Amino acid sequence: MSTGGGPDAGRGRTSGPGTGGPGTAPGAGLPVGPPSPASPPASSPASSSPEYAQARHARRRASDGRPPGRWAGAVARLLDRLPGAGPRPPEGASTTARDLAVRHRLLLALSVLLTLSLFLSYEGVHGDANPLRTSSAPALLSLDTALYALAEAEQDAAAPVPTSDFQKQISVAAQSLAAAAADDDLGGPAGRQALQTVTGLITVYAVKVQQSQLQPKGSVLREAYRSYATGIMTEKGFGIRDRLTDLQQRQRDTVRRQTSFGPLLWLAWSVTVLLALALTAALTETQLFLRHRFRRRYNRRLVAAALLALAGVAAAVLFTVWTQRGMADTRTLLARPVPLPGPLIPEAGRRTASYLAGSGFRAAAAGWILIGGVLLMALADTALRRHINDYRFTPR
Repeated sequence: MSTGGGPDAGRGRTSGPGTGGPGTAPGAGLPVGPPSPASPPASSPASSSPEYAQARHARRRASDGRPPGRWAGAVARLLDRLPGAGPRPPEGASTTARDLAVRHRLLLALSVLLTLSLFLSYEGVHGDANPLRTSSAPALLSLDTALYALAEAEQDAAAPVPTSDFQKQISVAAQSLAAAAADDDLGGPAGRQALQTVTGLITVYAVKVQQSQLQPKGSVLREAYRSYATGIMTEKGFGIRDRLTDLQQRQRDTVRRQTSFGPLLWLAWSVTVLLALALTAALTETQLFLRHRFRRRYNRRLVAAALLALAGVAAAVLFTVWTQRGMADTRTLLARPVPLPGPLIPEAGRRTASYLAGSGFRAAAAGWILIGGVLLMALADTALRRHINDYRFTPR
């Protein structure tokens, strides 16, 4: 009598369909052990079960164990030192979820910093271009015109009888001062007050000159009116000429300030270029990381983000060079110590307009920097969002 532990135990006693023949145990030759978590058919209800999702996640993480290259490993160690990176997973565990999160935060942070730095640097130059074109330069030319017209009026005031040329020059000076007053920044409140005072003094000067010319030649009253008019024009520190010269010097200083490209702007643009290079390097490294980890040759959103960043910075730099060149030419023409000769003032106005042509359009492009920055952040976010969402599942 045989027992279950005899030599025939576990051996098939009959053969039939589905067996390996006589003497073959059922299932002989098949893999021994627990079934593999293979993907069930699409029509199987198990394809949506938690067990299937856990098995698929385990297979995906199993592919994360490919050792990175030397350069990728160095970058990974650098990223580990970033604030907010958090602790690394245990030895042998998948690091993909953490690597994706770190790169995601890095790309968004660099995108925000580049957008703000580029906007501030661009505004630092173009924010003064439009006021220079529309107010500062025309106001300085108006003051030059007023001084030239008053100098011509002084010569006509010596005529024995009133002349139309004197009235013409006084009218030109008054109109020029009115045009200069249209610049709200002309020396601040003190400058506007000085301009109103000069306008009133010019009126008094014109009246006294006319009264002098109406008096008989050689009379004491004629000389008194003439002396009073001359004092109004030439009194040291308080006369029309000194007041206008002081306003003119203030306006030259304003033009120099608006057209200067000082150390702060150099620093701002240097930081902007460095941030652009850093973002391009981070986008390139992320592309290589995705290619190594997920075997995807290109991520179109990362490529679009890199092209957008480089094209935006290049366009901003080109616009800035054009605007700054025109502003420098304007400074050379207007902000020099010697006033322009009268006949050259209209030509200087035309040249200034040509130097600053298009600066208004380029200044308005500052708003597109912010729009481009938002688009850049959106591309950087969506480029990694799908992979990050795939790794949100944590098996129990």
